[in-house]
Amino acid sequence: MKQTTPAIHIIGGGISGLIAATVLEQHGLRPTIIEASDRLGGRVKTDSIMGYNLDHGFQVLLTAYPAAKKYLDFDALALQEFIPGSAIFKNGRQKIIGDPSRKLSLLLPTLFSGIGTVNDKLKILALNRRLKKKSIQKIFAEKEQTTLSYLKDLGFSSAIITDFFTPFFSGIFLENKLETSSRMFEFVYKMFGEGNAALPKHGIEAIPKQLFGKLKTTTCILNTKVKSVENGSIKLESGETIKSNFTIIATQASGLVSNLKNQATQWKSCDTLYFEVSKREIKKPLIGLIAAPGALINNIFYHTSLKTSTTSKKELLSVTVVDNQNLTNKQLVTGVQKELKELCNIDSCTFIKQYNIPMALPNLKDIQYEMLPSETRLTETIFLAGDTQLNGSLNAAMIAGERAAFEVIHLAS
Repeated sequence: MKQTTPAIHIIGGGISGLIAATVLEQHGLRPTIIEASDRLGGRVKTDSIMGYNLDHGFQVLLTAYPAAKKYLDFDALALQEFIPGSAIFKNGRQKIIGDPSRKLSLLLPTLFSGIGTVNDKLKILALNRRLKKKSIQKIFAEKEQTTLSYLKDLGFSSAIITDFFTPFFSGIFLENKLETSSRMFEFVYKMFGEGNAALPKHGIEAIPKQLFGKLKTTTCILNTKVKSVENGSIKLESGETIKSNFTIIATQASGLVSNLKNQATQWKSCDTLYFEVSKREIKKPLIGLIAAPGALINNIFYHTSLKTSTTSKKELLSVTVVDNQNLTNKQLVTGVQKELKELCNIDSCTFIKQYNIPMALPNLKDIQYEMLPSETRLTETIFLAGDTQLNGSLNAAMIAGERAAFEVIHLAS
């Protein structure tokens, strides 16, 4: 390593930026994070309102993510795990389906749920077995097609696609036509099969808080917006210019670098609404799915079905809306409350807060799992990180941050 420590700046204090800082510190470097907002975490944030932890959007951690296992202390996060199944609301009734190979009590409810045919259930078991054996590298080497065409090619009935696959994966992909790459479907499906969906006891923001808490030599500058980035310098909105030997951009880069002006990432949006209710219609920690095409609600979840650090005595319900049908905020709240009553038998909801998230997931084509450190290099001293470089997942954000840091370490040594 050179005797003079280089000035290294990371623009964006989300998961990718925090991982980049972690890796740089591990190699004796002292980066500076520049964050536009008042706290770290990027899209992974939690607010405390009325004694509840409200995540910015319904987010879960998949414990099988390889990068998450590498960089996170799951025990310290006090992860609370979902049951591997779903409660599907159809024709005014609630039906439970799940993976009996992982939780035997789901066997009979799944067999007699009326969701899908016997052939569908056999095909799901076959898909589970096939993806368990298939490596992540092989998944991302496959030719892409839409998730919908992939499921049809496997012979799944239109009923199981409508009642289960569409509402479940629309909530993950944030689009309700299953146009997302089949690579992403196989990857996510494999991760669900090999681990658990979980939430930290204190909310999803516990993840960036843990990552930041482990940093020792990183400087963090909050409430500071960057205007542009050039080789060797960073210009702030305030007019100040900062000298930088290496700059990792772990946020939307198109507005910061001149030769990326016409390469803005397209984004998927969603709305998450939180309500306080007196009792749970879904008794166990299962995601609730709405099997009603055209409905506003995509999925629901009672956060208080898991152990949380909440202090309220009532129940917290989140509702995810993938397509808000151009309704105003007030119309959306009213429409969701109406559907909760009609479709889920959930009445007397006290509205708490709505999060409209215009940049919830990057809308990417030709998605990848990994990249070489050298592939993060945009110019002589500027590097790109963030999940936009690979695929829309926390795992991808971590990998991209790691790879950008590796390339900086290589050049700084």
